[in-house]
Amino acid sequence: MKGIITVNELTQAIRNSPDNRGIEEDEAYALALHVLNFFGYSDRIIDNILEPEDRDAFYMLEDAAILTTEREETTLYDGREWRIHYWLFRREKIDELISGSDSDSDSGEEEASVYDDLPDDIWERGSAA
Repeated sequence: MKGIITVNELTQAIRNSPDNRGIEEDEAYALALHVLNFFGYSDRIIDNILEPEDRDAFYMLEDAAILTTEREETTLYDGREWRIHYWLFRREKIDELISGSDSDSDSGEEEASVYDDLPDDIWERGSAA
């Protein structure tokens, strides 16, 4: 995805993220619209414009790897350090979530199957000593 993230793209990414599977279309759309209203045409916004309830939604999307944070430090004229926190879209993750909701769930099953392939006695080593 190049350019601006649309509300439909973000809605699809939210619905396909593992943390939000089963979320209703209208609920994901409302969340996507709410978040995009902060970003507008930008990829990055400053954190201090958010109210606590808005920040909660951003943290939820951070958990889903749709958003990430970064900070910038600058020195003020009086010598004090000032930190500015930003929220950014993770475009590559949004692209993955849009294009491959099934591939994400398959990879989760593969990770779980790693334990299935271990021999039963592997779990007994610590207690046998």
